[in-house]
Amino acid sequence: MVDATPNHTNLLFELGTEELPPKALRKLSDALASEFIKGLDDAELAYGKVTTYCAPRRLAVLIENVATTQPDREIERRGPALKAAYDDAGLPTKAAEGFARSCNTTVDQLETVETDKGAWLCFKLHQAGKPASQLLPGIAENALNKLPIPKRMRWGSSEAQFVRPVHWLVFMHGDQVISCTLLDATAGNQTFGHRFHHPQAITLYNPEDYGEVMESLGKVIAHFDKRRQIIRGQVEEAAKVLGAVADLDDELLDEVTALNEWPVPIVGEFEERFLSVPQEALVATMKGNQKYFPLFDEQGRLRNNFVTIANIDSRQPELIREGNERVIRPRLADAMFFWEQDGKKRLEDHTQALQRVVFQKDLGSMADKSARVAHLARHIAQRIGGDPELAQRAGELSRCDLMTEMVFEFPEMQGIMGRYQAQRDGEADELAQAMDEFYMPRFSGDRLPKTPTGIAISLAEKIDSLVGIFGIGMRPTGDKDPFALRRAALGALRILREHALPLDLRTLIDEALSLLGERVRENDTGEAVYHFMLDRLKGLYTEGGTTQDVFEAVAAVKPSSIADFEHRVRAVADFRTLPEAEALAAANKRIGNILKKANGDIATQIDPDLFELTAEKDLFDQITHVNKTIEPMAADSNYGAMLQTLSHLRTAVDRFFDDVMVMAEKPQVRANRLALLSNLSQQFMRVADVSLLQE
Repeated sequence: MVDATPNHTNLLFELGTEELPPKALRKLSDALASEFIKGLDDAELAYGKVTTYCAPRRLAVLIENVATTQPDREIERRGPALKAAYDDAGLPTKAAEGFARSCNTTVDQLETVETDKGAWLCFKLHQAGKPASQLLPGIAENALNKLPIPKRMRWGSSEAQFVRPVHWLVFMHGDQVISCTLLDATAGNQTFGHRFHHPQAITLYNPEDYGEVMESLGKVIAHFDKRRQIIRGQVEEAAKVLGAVADLDDELLDEVTALNEWPVPIVGEFEERFLSVPQEALVATMKGNQKYFPLFDEQGRLRNNFVTIANIDSRQPELIREGNERVIRPRLADAMFFWEQDGKKRLEDHTQALQRVVFQKDLGSMADKSARVAHLARHIAQRIGGDPELAQRAGELSRCDLMTEMVFEFPEMQGIMGRYQAQRDGEADELAQAMDEFYMPRFSGDRLPKTPTGIAISLAEKIDSLVGIFGIGMRPTGDKDPFALRRAALGALRILREHALPLDLRTLIDEALSLLGERVRENDTGEAVYHFMLDRLKGLYTEGGTTQDVFEAVAAVKPSSIADFEHRVRAVADFRTLPEAEALAAANKRIGNILKKANGDIATQIDPDLFELTAEKDLFDQITHVNKTIEPMAADSNYGAMLQTLSHLRTAVDRFFDDVMVMAEKPQVRANRLALLSNLSQQFMRVADVSLLQE
């Protein structure tokens, strides 16, 4: 902690409330600090380090070395130009008088300022800085008003509105209390500790002592990150004692941290019979409903133990353990009941029920969509070495688990339940795995499907959604994307790119269009979907560090597959590092401009007999040699080697432009030279349009 200087002292603001919403606690805390800092900046009050505190019943911010007074300010306001401020008789005009009134002064008190644009009337005023004690209440009130609270509430007879009832307010600048009332709470220097361990008032004498006093006396670990780290350590230690591994999900850890002020770990258990239920369902109810940390063995199998965090250091922790075990038992029993009930039907028995569930009114039912996905998946499987029959059946069953009791109770089990049910039905292992992979990737950075069948149905699902929704005119606009088409496009592109699939994207889109048939109303659907996906692909490459010009150079030649696009991007990125790259890019740009200006069609054949200069013949010979060299490279899509070989043309190209006038007076000579340049350009265009590369 930095000691405060005579003109600067530490500031503490704490708002004491009823238990705050746990999922919003961190966001509220960060927003409070951010708005407080903005207020200090606007008021020109200097400050130092900022520390935030938040716990279930408090939001606090400690700001070191906050100035006790604003700096004095020299205010200067410019008025009308001097020539407009006085008339021919030298008397003030209405413009000058109006400006003076707006400054609460008279024209004779105004000054003149000379600038490079002329002379102007101006008003100068020395304004003494205000004490921080006068400014801080307004800063705090504004910060509270700007907190991201979707629905504020009133309590009792109070007219104040906040996310939860407010019970106390600490507002200190140094050892002085900032006099104010906010949300019907009068500022003071008294806070309160843990609701049970120290409910009495605690008097604070210095802001910088807040964290230590709250922990040692109040039994409140007020710093969120410190409390989170303690809870993580407690859960890891409890798991270690049992020889287990804890599921320390970040989101759950944040929520549990927001629920506790004085965390104490409690280890509980449940009957082993519940482990016959898919472990994902048990984990979902433990984490989602009870906020327990599930425990696993070294093989990743769920154990019949959990860790919960109590917000009290009880003399009888066994009672807390028994209570938690009693509460979780009915929820696990429900999961088992759903599992057993769903086992009375096969996945395919739910196919008929999908007819009654609408995917989108213009695109038919879930059953209709499953049928389209099945056909498209078959098409994909045939081209990636998968089993077409298996892919088609997987597509037909892909949505059947949505009709199960388990998924109805635990929506996050979609796909996972399909996998378990397919295994229970005796379906092929790859098909069962594909039921889960159907939804992958579920979010940014998520794992991709691995099996050929999973890849086929996941890709088919995303392409069908994109083409179908675009086809009925419901394209994403701005922030609106109700069918998550951006996520679908990114997922499809990741599958195509990271699995290096030899699939033509346009062919996939056309196949989806044919399956949708007359449901598609928009004539440009195929082209629109292609460019939508290309924009997403550009984002993927940009995030990965590929420069925009490299991407555009490859996109210009419209590679057939994303895998081919990837090979070309890598080749062009490597080409850019060559010493010849800049000159060849400039030459190709120059060639492009020359060819655009040429009148009529450009010949495809080059006649060596029409060469007049050595530079022409040298370039022709070099191109002819290079063409033969890169032909087998092109057949193997070895784009890097192609560009390396083409880079050897630099000397001949430079000499050609130094010695040769392309637009010669003789028509035949001119046409022959244009044909030569066109041939050169086409060799580069077999990889990318390098003319788009920036210097």
